[in-house]
Amino acid sequence: MDWQQLQDTRYVRQLIAQTIPGYEEIGAIDDTKAEFTISGRILTEPQFPTPSGKATLFPTPLPTLTLPQPQDFGLEESVNGLVLTLMTGRSYSQHNTVVYKSGDQYRGIPHRHCILLNRLDAAQAGFKEHQRVTVQGDAGKLEQIEVIYGAVRAGAALMFYPEVNEIFKAKTEVRSGTPAFKRVPVVVYKDKG
Repeated sequence: MDWQQLQDTRYVRQLIAQTIPGYEEIGAIDDTKAEFTISGRILTEPQFPTPSGKATLFPTPLPTLTLPQPQDFGLEESVNGLVLTLMTGRSYSQHNTVVYKSGDQYRGIPHRHCILLNRLDAAQAGFKEHQRVTVQGDAGKLEQIEVIYGAVRAGAALMFYPEVNEIFKAKTEVRSGTPAFKRVPVVVYKDKG
């Protein structure tokens, strides 16, 4: 292998074509400019590569989804905490973990140090928009987080990654090895002081 030549994307595509079954056409894409489908991935007839020729389906049992109580996060019973399901997301000006602008014009959020809450959840917990709260997960907490009302389902909240990742330990799905960052229990409570 010519390691220096790996800087040439055409060469890399040719190596992929030689290495991965079904990707042969990518080796000539610089010349042909032709779109292609990976061979063997699309079935146009109801014939499957199984002994019976039929598809094999496996039922996936639905999990029982519950949320912990505020005390499960180590909070005293006197703390009025709101437990929510947190999803993490990218902002408008973000590509993967690279953030180009602090705000998110799609959601009307002026900066990243905030939590997007459903207005009814916020009212139930006694939070006002723009109030500062603490958001705590199973691995840590973030303080002075601004409450922003938004179009998020009751019982859920949204914060931006990668900043928020430090407050929870991502559970990893055993078979795929994929970490779960989309349904994380957190407790939100008023900042002290």
